[in-house]
Amino acid sequence: MENEAKLWEPEAASEIYERIMTALEQVIDPELGIDIVNLGLVYHAYLYETGLCVVEMTLTTMGCPLVDVITDDIITAMKDIPEVTATEVKLVWYPVWDPSKMSRYARIALGIR
Repeated sequence: MENEAKLWEPEAASEIYERIMTALEQVIDPELGIDIVNLGLVYHAYLYETGLCVVEMTLTTMGCPLVDVITDDIITAMKDIPEVTATEVKLVWYPVWDPSKMSRYARIALGIR
């Protein structure tokens, strides 16, 4: 995977990236009721020439019991993107997640100032 050419990276503005991020916004954290993008859990998403989409993300806490639910929801959401033929969710723990990574929308919805 590391040797494959990436079609795009998050820093590049592209229509495919926007569709992938829109799909990821449909994945709701079951405990908080907010999508994983606005919670700031998605750090990167890469699409490879083979159609493999790798989503690098974190969780609000290590050992989150809902990791399998969120992973399954991500894989399901990516099925709507024709360029994506396979999805891998890669959990990372650095940088450590904290509430400052949330969007303004998520902070307002959760009552955090």
